[in-house]
Amino acid sequence: MKKYKIAVLDDYQNVALENADWSVLRDRADITVFQDHLADPDAVIERLVPFEVVCVMRERTPLPRNVIERLPNLKLIASTGPGNTSIDMAAAGDHEIQVVHTGYRSEPAIEFTWALILASARHIVAESNSVRSGGWQQAVGTDLRGKTLGVLGVGRIGSQVAQIGTAFGMNLIAWSQNMTPQAANAAGAILVSKDELFEKSDILTIHLVLSSRTRGLVGIAELERMKPSARLINTSRGAIVVERALISVLRNKQIAGAAIDVFENEPLPPDHPFRTLDNLLATPHIGYVTQVFTKRFTRILSPIFGIGLTHIRRTQKKM
Repeated sequence: MKKYKIAVLDDYQNVALENADWSVLRDRADITVFQDHLADPDAVIERLVPFEVVCVMRERTPLPRNVIERLPNLKLIASTGPGNTSIDMAAAGDHEIQVVHTGYRSEPAIEFTWALILASARHIVAESNSVRSGGWQQAVGTDLRGKTLGVLGVGRIGSQVAQIGTAFGMNLIAWSQNMTPQAANAAGAILVSKDELFEKSDILTIHLVLSSRTRGLVGIAELERMKPSARLINTSRGAIVVERALISVLRNKQIAGAAIDVFENEPLPPDHPFRTLDNLLATPHIGYVTQVFTKRFTRILSPIFGIGLTHIRRTQKKM
């Protein structure tokens, strides 16, 4: 029986093999786990040429057409989570490559959004660093009760983030391109215009899918409408916000701060301005990285691989 070569990419925490029972594949495949990230497409291709199966951790390593078409052995792509826009589905179909994915749960991203809101409003990181360095209180925190929470998108995640805002006694407003008053009301929010969302929000949190319509949706015009005391939160996708615009308003102290978990280029380059802005709280895209969630991904992946390998074998027999 042929043993297939499986590559698991970008396992930053080195947990993929620990969190699931991969024994079902022991006699059918050799599994190689890569913890490091490769950004250069040629380097990605060189690494993946020997493999028939590639597992991508969410959207950490893109698989566009110019990569897929140079991987002649590739037969199966498995993605942790549905809707992975970094995989060129048309290219995969053109090369008869099957694409499968695991399920997804919203709770980790919802919880993490509120972790960022609270940490930003109360200067948690700066105060912790002060204690560690021998200091004491450094700043005055921002109250949430009575403030306005603006939600850009009230889908599966945004609606629940909004509902939690009511527990803090916040006023809720919302907007997105296709939002109806009924959808906003279901989340406990009032539908406002885009301009009003940015002008009135004390905390503005983004929960949209990245698409051609939402890429660059939040630019300098939108950010300059925000209050000097307002904070921007982004746990959705980095490219929804124009980075240079956000850097500008933070450098000029035009808003109080931002807390972001996502970036246009990931991992974030070492010399990126986001690493040095004192009014920015930045985390390395960990909104969905929890013990339960990671175990769910990897536990589902092993049987998916098994199904995929069976499909490959049947397809090859027909040829």
